[in-house]
Amino acid sequence: MSQAEQVRRRVAVLTHPQRDEAITAASRLVTGLSRHGIISVLPDDDAAVRSGRLSVDVEVVSADAADPIGDCELMIVLGGDGTILRGGEWVVNADIPLLGVNLGHVGFLAEAESSEIDAIVDHIVERSYTVEERSTIDVSVQDGGETWSSFAINEVSIEKAARERMLEVLVEIDGRPLSRWACDGLVVSTPTGSTAYAFSAGGPVIWPEVEALLLVPLSAHALFARPLVLGPSSRVVVQVLDGSQTHAVVWCDGHRTTDVRSAVRIEICQGRHRLRLARLSQSPFTDRLVNKFGLKVEGWRGARRPVNAGPPGE
Repeated sequence: MSQAEQVRRRVAVLTHPQRDEAITAASRLVTGLSRHGIISVLPDDDAAVRSGRLSVDVEVVSADAADPIGDCELMIVLGGDGTILRGGEWVVNADIPLLGVNLGHVGFLAEAESSEIDAIVDHIVERSYTVEERSTIDVSVQDGGETWSSFAINEVSIEKAARERMLEVLVEIDGRPLSRWACDGLVVSTPTGSTAYAFSAGGPVIWPEVEALLLVPLSAHALFARPLVLGPSSRVVVQVLDGSQTHAVVWCDGHRTTDVRSAVRIEICQGRHRLRLARLSQSPFTDRLVNKFGLKVEGWRGARRPVNAGPPGE
């Protein structure tokens, strides 16, 4: 690759807004990329830009611009899953891969650790990464003549606004009523989000390559309130009924939100856009699950017995 080609390469960078180690890692990252003629593009409200600690020149773009990173080949996010989800807002519509560098606790969406910055730079320079696509969710709230719409990478949750009150909701799937619940709310998740809020609410883990939606009621006072795995073309409609003791709040990935009155229809379906995640290795999802959750895969029934040993007691 010629030097002229390298100079034209641009990579977006986003850092955790409150983690000092994220700024340190970002400085090391952009310095490494700069040595290879790759321009780092950062939003003007990014913590690394505001800190003034970057040791090389970077391109700063307005966070409010319509398409600030449209010609970047990749976005690198330094933080936990929350920061990676924030980066997802930038890349989903732009169809740009996202590489997560973990600075959080679990970091299911992250591909690498902050201690691997030098190796990450090498992978970017050589373009030695693959891209894995994940499904998203589209949601719309129809309130009279007005429609609020958004998307989610992990989940859309519909929750009660008052802790001491209950929501009463009617859930339809594919145009047919399914059940009426008095509950704290419900979660509709992607397979990616099945290890997040939906998992904490008792839902199953779904492998990322499965095309599905996951519906999990939250503390429903009902005989039938089990998590449901739906097909990718299913459309979920939730209506908050007049009998509810409080109004509802719709959350997308715990970030974008709107209030919902009674009788308003909330429609949820698989998203039109895909999240593209950059992968540096080909390790299966099973390994990620074991590592991130710290699952015990050896000795869980006591001392290991030799493979050729007979039954216990012999």
